[in-house]
Amino acid sequence: MLDIDVIRADPEKIRDMLVKRNKGTEILDRLMEADNRWRDLVSENNQLRKTRNEVSQVISKLPKGEEKDAKIKEMRAVGDKIKANDDEMAKLEEVRNDCLLNIPNIPDASVPLGKDDTENVVSFEWGEKRKFDFTPKDHAELMLGLGIVDFERATKITGSGFYCLKGDGARLERALICFFLDTHRQQGYKEVFTPVIVNKAAVTGTGQYPNLADDMYYLEKDDMFLNPTAEVPVTNLLQGEILAKEDLPIKLTAYLPSFRREVGKHADTAGILRVHQFNKVEMVRFELPEDSWQALEDMRHDAEELLQKLGLPYHVLTLCTGDMSFSCAKCYDLEVWAPAHERWLECSSCSNDLTFQARRARIKYRPEPHMKSEFVHTLNGSGLALPRTMAAILENYQNADGSVTIPEVLRPYMGGQEKLVPPEKKPVF
Repeated sequence: MLDIDVIRADPEKIRDMLVKRNKGTEILDRLMEADNRWRDLVSENNQLRKTRNEVSQVISKLPKGEEKDAKIKEMRAVGDKIKANDDEMAKLEEVRNDCLLNIPNIPDASVPLGKDDTENVVSFEWGEKRKFDFTPKDHAELMLGLGIVDFERATKITGSGFYCLKGDGARLERALICFFLDTHRQQGYKEVFTPVIVNKAAVTGTGQYPNLADDMYYLEKDDMFLNPTAEVPVTNLLQGEILAKEDLPIKLTAYLPSFRREVGKHADTAGILRVHQFNKVEMVRFELPEDSWQALEDMRHDAEELLQKLGLPYHVLTLCTGDMSFSCAKCYDLEVWAPAHERWLECSSCSNDLTFQARRARIKYRPEPHMKSEFVHTLNGSGLALPRTMAAILENYQNADGSVTIPEVLRPYMGGQEKLVPPEKKPVF
């Protein structure tokens, strides 16, 4: 959430920002109208209270009589006016807070201008795209051939957009999770495992609510949400806390299942690229303001290290103003190469949110024991999302006979196994 004083100081800057982020400006007009009226009422009530205090002093010295009665009646009217103003101010505060919750973060000056994902900028590339001497299969065909996924049974127990990994597929995903977490621990992150059901304060704190309310699974009876991304519970672990300067930075990592409804999106009907439930390993950092930009670069490199160790070609995009998520001031997307369809698959987003989330979640630090507390900077990044990383591994490491070579860094997690091999005959399960 933006500081309202920042908006008051230069509303036209905010208007320009909203346009660059493909957002309507009506919300700014509504905010300024409510805020201006609220400030007028505050000023009016301050003057009315001052008048009432002054007249009360006079009344206390007057003898009983018509003059005293008239002034008492006059002050009762003043009191009624103050109460009416207070009631109106409370309603205006609701409008103002609702507007503030729906205005996105201000992009950093280094973010490229652009209307959508076609204007993102490739900042870095790594690895060589594999050249095949046979026609490569896509990940869905490979998974079915290897017998490591069951789409039909998953649909039977839940619905479309879900899948069930089995056998070596489940083992490969578990190996990836362990590899990611172990690498992040070596990079200085502390592992946590949080609840996957979160309350409204949590999704509000990190900016998913109300902005992405329709994209989350809502448990109406409990007024709770299924975790949309581990950024939500992990960041909100420090909700409402004031840290000491020497406590920072705090670097956390977590594996959690995530749930998204993907409302209004054209989901890939085959495979595991866009699904309603998926596993992900997340990195979250709480930083001093002066350190957060370097922390973003470090987090990006932490995610890149995983892809490099897996030997997967990838590139890094600096997202433009029109493609960034709601809360971030700058974002890098890591996209891994999937050769079967010759496409890039997003497997990580690394973002610096500055004070935007910390202000919503009330996460502060005290620069010195005697000083006023200030908001920390929060950062988050996928390290990595599992479905698309697995799809890229399958497509890049496939062999002509339908088998898939397991990347060397994952073999210790799979008992030394070197390949995923199609079964000789199709099993019942």
